[in-house]
Amino acid sequence: MGIDHYCRIRGDIIRQQTLSPDKEGRRGENQLRNRVILMCALLAVFVGLLVLPPNPAAASKYERSMKKLTIPDVVLVNQEGKKVRLKTFLQCDKPVVVDFIYATCTTICPVLSAGFANLQRKLGPDSENVRLVSISIDPENDTPKAMAEYLKRYQAKPGWNFLTGTRTDINNVMKAFDAYFPDKMSHLPLNFIHEPGQDNWTRLFGLISTRDFIKECQEAGIK
Repeated sequence: MGIDHYCRIRGDIIRQQTLSPDKEGRRGENQLRNRVILMCALLAVFVGLLVLPPNPAAASKYERSMKKLTIPDVVLVNQEGKKVRLKTFLQCDKPVVVDFIYATCTTICPVLSAGFANLQRKLGPDSENVRLVSISIDPENDTPKAMAEYLKRYQAKPGWNFLTGTRTDINNVMKAFDAYFPDKMSHLPLNFIHEPGQDNWTRLFGLISTRDFIKECQEAGIK
């Protein structure tokens, strides 16, 4: 049934129900007419949404830029409780991907972590050839146990490390990546990719789709 046909039928019902000239009848007529107008408007919007073609460009918008970073020489702790010297850990002979998350996040972080998990899944046995590093922005609560449980939820494979540390060290790391968030609730979706031997890092800002994230990783030599 078309929208116009539906509205005409409802209009006929209104006219049939409003033959009485009394005040109550006129009040009921107005109320019913308003309801029909609202229903027709909502139905038109709903049908419009159904037939509206998808916009691929709007599905995954992100900004890509190149950035030279100076990694602070701080010692952090991973999900196994082991100490990690960050500067040495990131300046290795493997491609490196870094993001900033926290274990209890329910908004941006699951999207970022899904990208890491899908990348590892796509790489399969070669996943250890890429160093994935998630850095906590909630060191007060992200203990090694909490981080290990988080990685388990995403079926993380070897090669994906979740790091935490003191508030001072974490703040220094965030500032070095130009990713400082004074409040974890206001953090932004960021990924950083580094190719071995390169001075610059690729900075991806935005909720990037898995397809685009993997494409960016492949362009950085991760295959």
